[in-house]
Amino acid sequence: MEKEKVKTKKNKSGLYWGLGTALFAVALLLFCQFYFVDNLSPNDTFIKGTLVNGIDVSGMTKNQAENVVSYSLLSSRADIKLTLMYGGREWTFSGNDFEVSNEVEPALTEVLKIGHEGNFIKRFKDANRIKKQGLNVNVSYKTVLGGIEEKIENIAKEIEQPGEEPHVIFDPNAEKMFSLSEGKDALVVDREKLYSLIDEALQQQKQVEIEIPTITVPFEVDEEGILGAITLRSTFSTNYASSSDARKNNVSRALGAFNGQVLMPDQQMSFNNVTGSRTAENGYKQANVILNGAYVKGTGGGVCQASTTLYNALLLADVEVLEANHHSLPASYVPLSFDAMVSEGYSDLVFKNSLQAPIYIKTYSDNENVYVEIYGQPFEEGKSIKTRAEFIKVLPHNGDKIIQDTNGEYSSQVIYKGEYYRVRYPREGYESKGYIQYLENGEVVEEKEIRHDYYWPQDGIIVEGTEELGEGMTLPENDVKFIPPQKVTTTTNETVRAKIEKERPTAYNP
Repeated sequence: MEKEKVKTKKNKSGLYWGLGTALFAVALLLFCQFYFVDNLSPNDTFIKGTLVNGIDVSGMTKNQAENVVSYSLLSSRADIKLTLMYGGREWTFSGNDFEVSNEVEPALTEVLKIGHEGNFIKRFKDANRIKKQGLNVNVSYKTVLGGIEEKIENIAKEIEQPGEEPHVIFDPNAEKMFSLSEGKDALVVDREKLYSLIDEALQQQKQVEIEIPTITVPFEVDEEGILGAITLRSTFSTNYASSSDARKNNVSRALGAFNGQVLMPDQQMSFNNVTGSRTAENGYKQANVILNGAYVKGTGGGVCQASTTLYNALLLADVEVLEANHHSLPASYVPLSFDAMVSEGYSDLVFKNSLQAPIYIKTYSDNENVYVEIYGQPFEEGKSIKTRAEFIKVLPHNGDKIIQDTNGEYSSQVIYKGEYYRVRYPREGYESKGYIQYLENGEVVEEKEIRHDYYWPQDGIIVEGTEELGEGMTLPENDVKFIPPQKVTTTTNETVRAKIEKERPTAYNP
């Protein structure tokens, strides 16, 4: 009996404990339910304690909040007076200067997500935090002041200044030929900060003055890299040691016009345009020029040696030559097919920078030679350029040609028939070709023909008087020897070829 009583007491104790636990759980569940319900809002309404632009939207749907907030913003629009200032200048706008715009919905959509995203515990924590601390979200006035962006952009155009990128300064006569300019920082309006300042100010009051914030944007330049990418691409010189002082003056003066010239990518340059008219007023003097196959005196004689020196330097620098013409007579200072004759209104040397970077031209002279140096981007490693002249054959002359001095042009030399005076000797002509050779590590990998020229032979000219001898008159002994047409043989060609090769100047690039 005693054992049965003990067992009955234990059963009743367990029953009471289980019943108590169940009641506690129900009470806790009811507490949490009422507590959460009190703090949480339906997913389509704002959490309790949410303010937008100071307006309490707790429990409102997004549409309801949009109506209330929009009405408040639009109502205050008429009271707005916005003055923007910069550098002593002012731009003032009233609310009526802006278009009516109602675009608060996207902002409210983001606010509505707060307290409604994440799991149950996160939502509860967010809601409880908002209930205790509050949530005040400001919708930007940019959403209701329609056209404010356009007005800001118009102001920015008046304020902003483009930067000036440092550029290469080329002084061919300086010890350090290449340097960089300082450049100039760009000035831009800090739009993001400006809009933030406008919003902050208008939240406090409706008549505000704001200094427009700006940002300076410096150019970041690798000076060492830029200047290091400029190198000597080619150099070429010709000799004029035997020329008269007048001719030396003309050659160095013409080349001097190119000293310091810079040619940008795709830019063209004309020799005649750069040098200008070869006149005494421009400092040119009388010297021999080639005219109709003969040397005669002319202002600017020798300028073709300047153009020829430049031409060869351009070829070796791989600069594209658009126009180059040969003389009627071969030039003594360069190989056949590598001269460049210039004459105003008749013949020019025109070239174009087909490279990807600027080229820089330096010219100078001494008492024996004139020089041209071309600077620019370096050749690919191991690559270089040479030129090659090919003599093909002699073009035989036709000997002397006798003409009558009917106009008395040579009356100081000849008067009577049978009197002769030599104006010029016959000259043989030449056929030749010019080539550019492209080398890799000293080996020719490509050869391109760029010229095929004919230096036409010239007849000798002898003039004869036109007057009949008077009775009893005799002519003095005539020392003019008539030269017959030239006969060209294989030996002649070989001799000329050897002579040309021996005297041919060396063309090179670094």
